[in-house]
Amino acid sequence: MKRLILLALPIALAACAKPAPDAPAPASAEPPAATAPAADPASVAPTGAAALGAYHWRLLDAKDAQGKRIDALFARADHPLTLDFAEGRLGVSNTCNRMGGGYTLEGDKLTVSSMMSTQMACADGKLMAMDGEAGKRLEGDSTLAVQAGDDARLTLTNAAGDVLTFAGEPTAETRYGGPGEQAFLEVAAETKPCSHPLIPNKQCLQVREIRYDDKGVKSTEGEWQNFYEDIEGYTHEAGIRNVLRVKRFKRNPVPADASDTAYVLDMVVESESVKK
Repeated sequence: MKRLILLALPIALAACAKPAPDAPAPASAEPPAATAPAADPASVAPTGAAALGAYHWRLLDAKDAQGKRIDALFARADHPLTLDFAEGRLGVSNTCNRMGGGYTLEGDKLTVSSMMSTQMACADGKLMAMDGEAGKRLEGDSTLAVQAGDDARLTLTNAAGDVLTFAGEPTAETRYGGPGEQAFLEVAAETKPCSHPLIPNKQCLQVREIRYDDKGVKSTEGEWQNFYEDIEGYTHEAGIRNVLRVKRFKRNPVPADASDTAYVLDMVVESESVKK
């Protein structure tokens, strides 16, 4: 069985310019006042819209206007409802269907447009009902309070008086200090033994990088190689071949006995059961 998801493949361009050197101060000028060194961007807690996009927001608590817990939002105790904010879009995951819609933020007022969702049916009736309950409480206007940092929190109070509290988990972009590089990796159905100085009898994923043209058609394939790194968010299942969209990040500093590159799963593009 084979499932394909058509993707648009964005290309990000960046340019930088070298500033001209400062002109020397006149001899009669007062010496400039001492200034504190610039803070490391990774150590500065983001605020406002930047704080929303810096974390995955996992539902921690939900109460209605009477203070009663909204049990319908906790149909998946092991995978709490999660919000992600990026480029003016709100994504909702760990419901039955993936949901999403546009949002705007003005001061402490968050406005979420009507959300669209995939149309997958779930056998669990509570999980199916969760989609509607989540949409009803997230769409429209809410008052927002956000706290960044090690104990990040997001609180949304909607017009009906429901109060939803989320705990923030830093995104990969936040943890690695940049947007990362997008790549597509094909992972073979079976692993193979590979040599590792610290891990006896190690089994490596068999991976090759693939590329798509501007129409989303596979254009080139690399050579199969032993893949010694983990792919964060990906669990390999024997007998299943996958094509993954990943983000590659440069580690700085580089941990001992680790590659200078970290891989984070963005999306499973293609999945196929392979018979031996």
